[in-house]
Amino acid sequence: MNSLLQRVVAGLVRTGNLSITGPDGRTHSFGDGSGDPVHLVVKSARAERAIALDPMLAAPEAFMDGDLDITVGDTLGLLRIVFQNMGPGGVDAVWTKAIEAARTAFRRLQQVNTAGRAKRNVQRHYDLSGEFYRLFLDEDMQYSCAYFERPSMTLEQAQAAKKRHIAAKLKMKPGLSVLDIGSGWGGLGLYLARTFESEVLGVTLSTEQHAVSSERVQAEGLDNHVHFEIRDYRDLSERFDRIVSVGMFEHVGINHYRTFFDKCSTLLKPDGVMLLHTIGRSGPPAATSAFIRKYIFPGGYIPALSEVMPAIEKTGLVVTDVEVLRLHYADTLMHWRRRFLENRERVKEIYDERFCRMWDFYLAASEAAFRWQDLVVFQVQLTRRNDTLPVTRGYIEKCEKALALHEQPARAQPKKDKPVGARRRKVAK
Repeated sequence: MNSLLQRVVAGLVRTGNLSITGPDGRTHSFGDGSGDPVHLVVKSARAERAIALDPMLAAPEAFMDGDLDITVGDTLGLLRIVFQNMGPGGVDAVWTKAIEAARTAFRRLQQVNTAGRAKRNVQRHYDLSGEFYRLFLDEDMQYSCAYFERPSMTLEQAQAAKKRHIAAKLKMKPGLSVLDIGSGWGGLGLYLARTFESEVLGVTLSTEQHAVSSERVQAEGLDNHVHFEIRDYRDLSERFDRIVSVGMFEHVGINHYRTFFDKCSTLLKPDGVMLLHTIGRSGPPAATSAFIRKYIFPGGYIPALSEVMPAIEKTGLVVTDVEVLRLHYADTLMHWRRRFLENRERVKEIYDERFCRMWDFYLAASEAAFRWQDLVVFQVQLTRRNDTLPVTRGYIEKCEKALALHEQPARAQPKKDKPVGARRRKVAK
């Protein structure tokens, strides 16, 4: 085994049960032997050298290319050992720390997300086959953090709870105009229109997502209430009662935060409410994972709250509530990865083995980062006036409970129901 790689791993893995067999056939053990064992096989000297020099990028690349195999355990088990041993500065070797420091220092250069580049970046990830995403997402195709009110919730139940939680924080009521920035496959926009008879405009840069969401509008007969368009949020000029953005802010880029919030302030009516739902860091600013940036989300960036708030403060928007969702995304990713692995053979038919390995590593690394590192989800509620919303948070839970009751199966509803519109108005009070 390459002595440099041996030095790197020995310096990192102090707890856990990791063994590595190098291309020379010799096996070395690392850690204190605790926990579930993980055994890696590195098949080439080239992969050994690359992993030793830049483990955070080269290890997943070697796994994708088949130069690194996990013969005992799996990707999540490997990443658990790595992340539980790794401090905030990354792998504890001089050259790897220098690489990560350089990535952090130059992170702004990686996020020049002009309109044209932003569209290309979105297409790289979100214009994958719709069938592929259906293999692991919930029925509503929610590709963002679910909200587990109870640990026993199914993925579908937790995603429904997420939509209720967002609607409650928006203080939705019938007839409002809503802008959904980064509308995905349309589930949230359709939910708000269906539940509150809202007028919803959803914008996305993904051709595939736009096609699916538009088909869903027609299928539900909501074309008079919901419109999905391929538009950059920077090109909008209408004003809205409510603005919601879920899972899109990660693609804005730190260079464009001021532009984003300036535009939202312009688009939001004086008595309007906005809810921003984004992945964030509980720790200080850091560079995006080199693997994620190169292969999964080009141009993406996970901000610390200290990077978001200064941009908001300069726009005239008022921060009225901040909630940090901690392990909710780890549990969401657990469900996604389980479904992905159950359907792995079908994914391989759609794409290939390398794609399957790449996505296995991506989903496992993401879950591990939320479970054992500093990734969280921020929900930031914004208004233009500090008297727009109630001064206590009780209205949020009250609305969630009313929505949950309203969404019970039809068989649980009394036989003599009021008209649908009347029920909606009652829920929204």
